[in-house]
Amino acid sequence: MYRRGPAGVEVLLVHPSGNYNRKAPWSIPKGIPDPDEGLEAAARRETCEETGVVAGELSSLDSIVYRKSRKRIHCFAGQAPPEADPSCVSWEVDRAEFVAIESARDLLHPDQLPFLDRLDVQLKSGAAPQD
Repeated sequence: MYRRGPAGVEVLLVHPSGNYNRKAPWSIPKGIPDPDEGLEAAARRETCEETGVVAGELSSLDSIVYRKSRKRIHCFAGQAPPEADPSCVSWEVDRAEFVAIESARDLLHPDQLPFLDRLDVQLKSGAAPQD
């Protein structure tokens, strides 16, 4: 999810909970699809379950593969509703915030950085979902 804030584009990130994750990087909201659930539906559900923010129209940002675990992560972009106020709805996260896209580059898991680049391209081309 993204929105246009006073500092420009902001993206919705979450931080994993637990003492062992204190120094862990932030992430896009994510999770495993339920049986017979499509990737876009899973992205909507996971974002709502972790942050309480409900997605509108989404566009694909394709996928990446984590270098270490080889796990494939799919990502979707959608403009957050104007009233979006993320909170930690799930025990899985201890923070859920909109972060300026440039600051997000310093917080986000390094393997997920291509998603920010792809979102930037979509926004500049007008291909990302808009209000």
